[in-house]
Amino acid sequence: MGHKEISLKYGKGAVDVRIDENMCIVLYPEDLPGVENPVEEVSMSLKDPIGKAPLSDLVKDKKDVVILASDITRPSPSHILIPPIIDELNKAGISDDSIKIVFGLGYHRKHTDDEKKTLVGEEVFNRIKCIDHDIDDCVYVGTTKRGTPVEVFREVYNADFIIATGNLELHYKAGYSGGHKALLPGVCSKNTIEKNHVLMFSEGAMPGKIDGNPMREDIEEGGKIAGVDFIVNAVLNSHKEIVKVVSGDPIKAHREGAKYIDKMYKRIIPEKADIVVASCGGYPKDINLYQAQKGLDNAQYSVKDGGTIILVAECREGLGEKLFSDWMVNSSSVDEPLKWIKEEFRLGAHKAAVICEVLKRADIYLISSFDRSFTEKIFFKYAKTSQDALDEAIKKYHDPKVLVLPYANSTLPYVEE
Repeated sequence: MGHKEISLKYGKGAVDVRIDENMCIVLYPEDLPGVENPVEEVSMSLKDPIGKAPLSDLVKDKKDVVILASDITRPSPSHILIPPIIDELNKAGISDDSIKIVFGLGYHRKHTDDEKKTLVGEEVFNRIKCIDHDIDDCVYVGTTKRGTPVEVFREVYNADFIIATGNLELHYKAGYSGGHKALLPGVCSKNTIEKNHVLMFSEGAMPGKIDGNPMREDIEEGGKIAGVDFIVNAVLNSHKEIVKVVSGDPIKAHREGAKYIDKMYKRIIPEKADIVVASCGGYPKDINLYQAQKGLDNAQYSVKDGGTIILVAECREGLGEKLFSDWMVNSSSVDEPLKWIKEEFRLGAHKAAVICEVLKRADIYLISSFDRSFTEKIFFKYAKTSQDALDEAIKKYHDPKVLVLPYANSTLPYVEE
């Protein structure tokens, strides 16, 4: 009987599982190769954007340009994307003093100066004003047709040209990241984020879906209302190498980038599995359970009802967002967060409800830095290692089908209809 040794990223390291090769499928992304010169790839995309004139032409009469950048929980290569943008702005007569970089925190914690420097690079950090978005200092600019009030961080509202950067990947409810998502929820108020996030419980809100996805459609309408002028999005392979940069019109460029995501990360499986072993892909995607939830959500699409998911996520910063933590720790059953979220949508806590939806239909082991007592308190099954969890789960089934997802946060398995 042959066995496979499979390495799974865990924090900044890795763990291994060994499994009978006849019972398992290992589903990796179908990676496209990284470009040889990422900076040149960015520069070329700015000079020949999709659906827009070159960036340097668009900003010639502008006086206050804001570049939206992702926060520390995202793998966006801002240190590669932003320097060529600044070069193009400078060539068009925009001085460094007229440029701001705003980190879109959404509802996440603020950065340290060292983290800001890491995100954009030391030279950019020293040249350009870099600030965190302030969720409590936002200005109303309009309302979407679904009733989301669009309230944007004042520094972004005051700009006369908005460039949204980020990485494009699958998103568990908004279809994909990238595009207008840098603005909504990135640099909006708590009120705006909550109203938009309610839509994640609507039909059609799921990964890899744009048309008919109410959450994505609301985000893009909000971005248009707020006036996002230009996007620069990187498509990364599973090794975090840039395979494509799409720039230009926030819709047209985003759709082009999504095609590359589909090629790499949407993967067909012959049938749903009894057991799914899912690594989020390591740090920062498993920095806390709040972020690791995305890997769990993708895994749920490939497990049978009543099956088992083994989630491999270090969670070095614990549970994450405070309200999410409170709901996970203080619930007496998996039914309570689902009841509470229906009574009142609470931003942050929504992910507790999403996790509990999956906990109701599958057994879930959490392989993390948490001890047994805490793991079981938040309704997960405990095992010391991923191998222990797998060995224990296999005993439950006769001739089990096992699916392994080494990059679950960015891999969407689906059974073709």
